[in-house]
Amino acid sequence: MKNLLNSIFGRSEDTTITDVLTQGAVLIDVRSAGEFAGGHAAGAINIPLDELDRKSGQIKSYQKPIVLCCASGMRSARAKALLTGKGIPDLYDAGSWRNLK
Repeated sequence: MKNLLNSIFGRSEDTTITDVLTQGAVLIDVRSAGEFAGGHAAGAINIPLDELDRKSGQIKSYQKPIVLCCASGMRSARAKALLTGKGIPDLYDAGSWRNLK
C-alpha cells in the first residue's frame, strides 16, 4: 500500500529529508522563539506550533515541500497533522532539528 501511495503522490522510497531540503524545500522549526534562538538548523525559519493555524495561508503560498522540525519530534508530528488538515501537500516530519545538522 505504501508503494502505491508513493507512486500516486510521486514520492520514492529513496527520498530522504536531506534530498527534499537540497531540492529547495522550506524548513520550518515549530519550537518557541526562545528555543529557536538557542540553536536551530541552518536555513530554518521559526513558526511556533501555536502560530501554525494562523499562518497556514502563508505556508501554503510557499508552493514548495515543507520540512517540519522541533526538539523531539512531538510538535513536528502535530504540526504535520495540522497542516495536512489545512490541505497543504508535500509535508515531511524531520523530528528533532538536531537530526538536520
